[in-house]
Amino acid sequence: MLKKEAEVSKRERNRLNAEASESAARRDELNARTRALIESAQQSKDKRDEFNKLVSESKERRDSLNEMANSLLAKADQIKRKFKVAGGLSLSELKREIDHLEFKQQTEVISTEKERELVDRIAHLWEEYRKKRAELENNAELKEALEKARQLREEGSEFHKQLTENADRAQQCHEKMLKCFKEADKIRAEADAAHKEFVRAQESADEQHHTYIKIERELRDYDKIITSLKKRSKEARESREKVDVLKRAEEVYAMFKDGQKLETDDLLLLQRSGLL
Repeated sequence: MLKKEAEVSKRERNRLNAEASESAARRDELNARTRALIESAQQSKDKRDEFNKLVSESKERRDSLNEMANSLLAKADQIKRKFKVAGGLSLSELKREIDHLEFKQQTEVISTEKERELVDRIAHLWEEYRKKRAELENNAELKEALEKARQLREEGSEFHKQLTENADRAQQCHEKMLKCFKEADKIRAEADAAHKEFVRAQESADEQHHTYIKIERELRDYDKIITSLKKRSKEARESREKVDVLKRAEEVYAMFKDGQKLETDDLLLLQRSGLL
């Protein structure tokens, strides 16, 4: 009965150890995947930070160029205002006045004299507009300011383009980082569950092993007792046999002393008993 129980505990221990090994292997594989995902997430984070740094640098450069361009445009406006004589109109004001008078000429019914005055006024304004425009277009300082502002705006636009591209790349890296961390958390939870299964199976296997060892110890103790009993039984049997032999030898010795003829076996018996 004990041997059967020991064999059952041994089989159950081996089964649980195999189960624990499977859980440990799965846990280790999941932990390896978790580490790989965290490493990938960290790489994405590092790249994101690099792109964000480039975004910051591009933004700083773009804003600086735009500020310089705005200063030049403000300077150009100052130059344009110099051409506005006292009581006169600027180019934009002249153009608005011309448009207003031309619209009035086309839409209102006025006398011939009033229309002639209106036409003369429009012609005069056009002359003034062309003159001021020509003066402005031929102004080297204004040209330089406008050209430099244009170049700075274009250069600023290029940095803005780089900013946008790097911001998109940074966002992609950020999303990839979050995805990796989320997946890592999921797999880590699976690894934790596998570890719990490993611990449960290992503890159960240890219990079965202790039971098996206990039964084996009991079996060895029983074997010792049985061996001891067999030895004692053998010694008792041999002792009884020795008594019987000695008794028979004494009988044979008495026959010898009476002068009776002894058989070979009787002589051997006397020699073995020490009586002869």
